[in-house]
Amino acid sequence: MKFKYRLAYYLFGLTLGGFLVTMIFNGRGQDFCYLPNCRVLKNIRSKGIYVSDEVKKTYTEGWVNQKDVDMTLQYGDVDFDKSNKPVKGGKLYTIEGKNAKGEPIIIEVVNNEEKATLLTVKKL
Repeated sequence: MKFKYRLAYYLFGLTLGGFLVTMIFNGRGQDFCYLPNCRVLKNIRSKGIYVSDEVKKTYTEGWVNQKDVDMTLQYGDVDFDKSNKPVKGGKLYTIEGKNAKGEPIIIEVVNNEEKATLLTVKKL
């Protein structure tokens, strides 16, 4: 059998197999979360978020709200140079994100075993 025919059979089988795997495993809630940034944010989101009194005062100022913090915890970037420091029985994480107006914000979260506490929200 000529090479071009073998290549055509191979590519046809590879395409068919890829299609079947995609159809079988699509929509099962699988996600790729092996990078450090993703793992930290997912760990914080999986726990209950408790808001400190300082952050509640910041919410009343109107430039940031809980939805902005939730979006930062979903899509933000963890600054590992300023993070992973032991504080109050947990670890302090500094996360950079944006509010609804597109302004950069920084949130600080203490991640304990059973809960995560939102300490501060600052404008950058």
